[in-house]
Amino acid sequence: MRQLLLADLDLLHELRRALTFVLGMTWEILWALVLGFLLAAVVQALVSKRRIERVLRDDSPRTLTSASALGAASSSCSYAAVALARTLFRRGASFTSAIVFEVAATNLVVELGIVIAVVLGWQFTLGEFVGGPIMIALIAVLFRAFLTQRLVGEAREEAERGRLGSMEGHAAMDMSVGGEGPFWRRLLSADGVTATSHVYVMEWAAVLRDVAIGLVIAGALAAWVPDSWWSSLFLVGHGTLSNLWGPVVAPFVAMASFVCSVGNVPLAGVLWNGGISFGGVMAFIFADLIILPILDIYRRYYGLRMAGFLLVTLYVAMVVAGLTVGYLFEWLGIVPTTRDAHVDTAAAVFTWGPTTYLNLVALAVSGFLVWRFFATGGGPMLRQMNEPTAHDHHAHHVEHHAHAH
Repeated sequence: MRQLLLADLDLLHELRRALTFVLGMTWEILWALVLGFLLAAVVQALVSKRRIERVLRDDSPRTLTSASALGAASSSCSYAAVALARTLFRRGASFTSAIVFEVAATNLVVELGIVIAVVLGWQFTLGEFVGGPIMIALIAVLFRAFLTQRLVGEAREEAERGRLGSMEGHAAMDMSVGGEGPFWRRLLSADGVTATSHVYVMEWAAVLRDVAIGLVIAGALAAWVPDSWWSSLFLVGHGTLSNLWGPVVAPFVAMASFVCSVGNVPLAGVLWNGGISFGGVMAFIFADLIILPILDIYRRYYGLRMAGFLLVTLYVAMVVAGLTVGYLFEWLGIVPTTRDAHVDTAAAVFTWGPTTYLNLVALAVSGFLVWRFFATGGGPMLRQMNEPTAHDHHAHHVEHHAHAH
């Protein structure tokens, strides 16, 4: 009996320890998440998805550059980005430009960069925005070399079947504000504030599950996995071999974690503290588009052969991008020399200071936007997030704005 009691106490202690890491990391990144999603909401409130559809008709360098810029501006959770890429492909976009858009919409977005800076440091944010274009360029080269018209044709036939993935309705909704006039006038108008609140709440609703899962997994790993295990996995102390191995193995860790989008940043912090190379961290963050649930969505959207093609080409691109950034930053001398990612316990961060003040402001802003969302009839949109893609979502939302005030 005494041994069982001691075992129960040990289990409770370990669970409490993991929970303190989860709460600590949540509090550390809360303001950054709010700021990032607010900035993304502002951009999406002013950039129409119809504009995106018109410019992605081929895979020329100019078009792929536009796809990258529009993807970064159309910040989305990974599932919504994948669904939107399929929609663009069905409406006439080239397959390459649709996938480039998808990659940019998850890996070149402002909220991701802010959270990376808070958890890991500015060097990793810079690595994200240097490595992302490298990965996109590699995808363009690999697709040009190995993607056949026959495979694209098969993928288009499968895409037209309309099999459901995840966040279908969210991907189809266009919540941008029309009209002319200066940026600030449109943004601060009644419609502009409403559109911003709608995008903000919908983006949070789309990523909240992944962020929560990512924080729980990161907290559990930080509390329970010893540094010696990470050191063995990442071949710490083996010099060049360790630098090469990190980007190779990191995507497999991402695939097994099931976490995508911003949610994998806390886990990236755990891996960095555990000894993975700088390039390995970058490859891990890039791997949000080949986690197992998304690979299954590729299979449903485009068929098994195209899903396999995307797995291989995206994996190669993210590994090479991670290696390139790792060695480039090491040559420039800007790889951090300390492993102090902000993976802290609640006691370490729940103090009066800049983080707490920023979080209080962030919570106030979030409260206003959530109130505005429901006050202008946004509630039903939450139930539509996983509905099948429909071509009339844009018109429906414009009409909704017209009657919301």
